[in-house]
Amino acid sequence: MERGEIMPRAKGGFKTRRRRKKILKMAKGYYGGKSRLYRIATEAVDRALLYAYRDRRNKKREFRSLWIIRINAAVRAFGMSYSQFMAGIKKSNIALNRKAIADIAVNDQKAFSDLMDTVKKAVNQ
Repeated sequence: MERGEIMPRAKGGFKTRRRRKKILKMAKGYYGGKSRLYRIATEAVDRALLYAYRDRRNKKREFRSLWIIRINAAVRAFGMSYSQFMAGIKKSNIALNRKAIADIAVNDQKAFSDLMDTVKKAVNQ
């Protein structure tokens, strides 16, 4: 470049447009400017992605808690506590996880009562 010449302004064509379209596409459905204005949409999307990351972990926690609550409620009807029941499951070498046990407790009363009989035998030995 020669002296006194001014560099052309870089408007950031294709790559900038692609990056902005990606953010605005992710912000689709947001209220007001959050879905239309790039700067505001960026903040909203960043926050949403953080919540999504956090809550993918919290979801596992909440489901495990739900299964424990369901198992506890079903087990107490048979006069046993949750911790005694889980100890009995371990003693009787039953390879069912909490999700499966909770599903049986809610949907199949007969199978759960059979399971309870097995566990009670294991606890009493």
